[in-house]
Amino acid sequence: MAALVDQLKRLPGVELEIITTMPNRYSTFKSEALPFEQHQNVTVHRVPLPSHQSGMIDQIKAFYTYFKAAIHLTKGKQYDLVFGTSSRLFTAFLSAWVAKSKKLPLYLDVRDIFVDTIKDVLSPKIVWFMKPLLSLVEKFSFSKAEHINLVSKGFKPYFEKRYPKPSYSYFTNGIDSEFLDISESPKETKNSEAINVLYAGNIGEGQGLQTIIPDLAKIAGEKYHFKIIGDGGRKVQLEKACDGIKNIVLVPPVSRQELVDEYLAADVLFLHLNDYPAFKKVLPSKLFEYGAMGKPILAGVQGYAADFLNEHLSNCEVFTPNEAEQGFKALLALEINNTERPEFIQKFARTNIMREMSISIAATGQA
Repeated sequence: MAALVDQLKRLPGVELEIITTMPNRYSTFKSEALPFEQHQNVTVHRVPLPSHQSGMIDQIKAFYTYFKAAIHLTKGKQYDLVFGTSSRLFTAFLSAWVAKSKKLPLYLDVRDIFVDTIKDVLSPKIVWFMKPLLSLVEKFSFSKAEHINLVSKGFKPYFEKRYPKPSYSYFTNGIDSEFLDISESPKETKNSEAINVLYAGNIGEGQGLQTIIPDLAKIAGEKYHFKIIGDGGRKVQLEKACDGIKNIVLVPPVSRQELVDEYLAADVLFLHLNDYPAFKKVLPSKLFEYGAMGKPILAGVQGYAADFLNEHLSNCEVFTPNEAEQGFKALLALEINNTERPEFIQKFARTNIMREMSISIAATGQA
């Protein structure tokens, strides 16, 4: 969103008011930010949230705090368009609520299909109780939209069938400038016999690392060192599953700059999505920064993500999620050296994608 804001603020006549939260993703990692900022035509409000452990009750409390603050901050103000970016369904709901109450066009940027995903990641009893309510929330949110952007074309059949009224675009995630700068600089030379496999990101049910990393590390043996950086709802399970396996190390979340250094030190970058039908539609944002680093990529994904990787990324091996034996064979097939991907970088530089998306948003607000 920082890249999108940077493009939007350059458009003539655009004024932006952003209502977000203070950084809060992990209780184990704090990032400082100001609660209020104003820079020329951009105003930013950051709502402080209660600390949480990513559990459902904690997230409900956090969203309620955010919802109340957003309603208060927008009260009595005039706008031309509401834009919401939603990996969380209730962020789309909040955006639709504000748009409806103010009779404004709504532009939604959709990064996940929450109702489609819960049947795979939650217990059947919880799904039975929650899905009817969440389906109503989804219908309210997306039916109100004038335009919907889908970050994955894998989402297209789901949305166009259910919500034919909005117009659609498919601006994907992209490569941030800090990774572009790195991709154009000299790469570190490998000076160790061990092959270092790195995963950096969320450790949740969606990633399913607890189902693949322990077995993969055992099969690979001591020649391969696995490093997992991050936090999330399944970290405890992952720690237990990895207990006693000497070629795995788990590290708490790190800063953006430290993350770049970790990428440079790795020999292979690892990506995995759990073996659930909903994840056949997604396109993980992580693969864009992975692709820009010029490192071999080992990806346990299927569906649209697998097709995308096979089409756009060289020196990338895809295997069936949760299949450790197949994953090891894919690991052996990689060339352990740096791989330049200039066409990928040019096509998916975040600045280029967000420039086009900013024009689309402004056009919706002026319609």
